[in-house]
Amino acid sequence: MSTQFRLTDRAAERIAEIAAAEGGGALRVAVLAGGCSGFQYKFELDRTPVDDDVVIEHGPARVFIDPSSLELLEGSELDYVEALIGSHFAVRNPQAASACGCGSSFALA
Repeated sequence: MSTQFRLTDRAAERIAEIAAAEGGGALRVAVLAGGCSGFQYKFELDRTPVDDDVVIEHGPARVFIDPSSLELLEGSELDYVEALIGSHFAVRNPQAASACGCGSSFALA
């Protein structure tokens, strides 16, 4: 299965920094029902993948994604953005027809 989910170098560097500071692990990226636009992204540090997780590696960084979330993330790119309002992981999702102002939730067409 082709994951078609990419990490930018900035995202990979930040994931590796966070994991190293916490003694290891990977970033789990999930899509959950809810949020102001229908679906919301969830990011958390996780140490062990679940049996059916897709594991994406970019340099020393690892990302775990469950198959259901991966369907909604197909073709997406994870970036790490630093701005005046704060730094955060951002998903550029070509499947999203609309997104909320904060960028943490989206709707499908």
